[in-house]
Amino acid sequence: MLDFNATAFTNPSTFVLVGIPGLEDMHIWISIPFCLMYVVALMGNILTIFIIKTETALHEPMFYFLSMLATTDLILSTSTLPKMLGVFWFNYHEINFHACLTQMFFIHAFSGVESGLLVAMALDRYVAICNPLRHSSILTNSVVAQVGILALVRGLVLMIPHPFLVRRWPYCRTNIVPHTYCEHMAVVKLACADISINSFYSLAVIILIVGTDVACISLSYVHILRAVFNLRSKDARLKTLSTCGSHVCVILTFYIPALFSFLTHRFSKHIPYHTHILLANMYLLVPPMLNPIIYGVRTKQIREYVLQLFMTKIK
Repeated sequence: MLDFNATAFTNPSTFVLVGIPGLEDMHIWISIPFCLMYVVALMGNILTIFIIKTETALHEPMFYFLSMLATTDLILSTSTLPKMLGVFWFNYHEINFHACLTQMFFIHAFSGVESGLLVAMALDRYVAICNPLRHSSILTNSVVAQVGILALVRGLVLMIPHPFLVRRWPYCRTNIVPHTYCEHMAVVKLACADISINSFYSLAVIILIVGTDVACISLSYVHILRAVFNLRSKDARLKTLSTCGSHVCVILTFYIPALFSFLTHRFSKHIPYHTHILLANMYLLVPPMLNPIIYGVRTKQIREYVLQLFMTKIK
């Protein structure tokens, strides 16, 4: 068994990931659903990217954004799950200091990228419903690429200070991180220094990204709903709204776990710590798993392609 006693040092070469504090005896059982979710996320998102790339009928802005979202989900889940399963299955708790900072950067940066892509998808739905005749001329391939790059650059630039701020602090108390991955505040709290700048910057970035993106998505759907209710036919209203169903479901699966995890971690002192850890893991595992399922079930072209693919293999 690994000795989790605190040690005294200034610059750790490694951190020690505990896993889920208080539930160490259940790590094997917890790893089973986590591993299944990761496998589903890998298979679903890789299949989504493959279908969009090979099916020319899906070469449209919405599906380009979906392929970007699937790529982001692959990066998010892969940056956490392999190491987490190593902790659960093999008691491989140590992680190199710089590897920890890299993991931290990828997790937080690509969470921001995913939020930006959800805004891009809302923009696509707004143009498609409110300006359908100009959709192809407004959202050209170059515009789609620029929007995707903007979402990527914003996520990367805003999160670059995190690892640099973490790296500058001395860690003279302990190197034991009570988490399953290198979550920013879980690592920073180990420093024997005033970490107010980290806390304030992290909070400011979250408010900036989530506040701006939720406002943009909400504004888009206000205009969408206004356009839909101006339609005379009830069938036309339902058909138009159904085109937004997948996007709305993806928005909810991303923001609800993230918001719940953030609020309970910062403002609730009565929830057990292992509940915070489990919520933080759900926030990174559930959206990558559900996104391809949601679009696979609700998108006719993807659903038909998958059915055709499996029927061909059966024959």
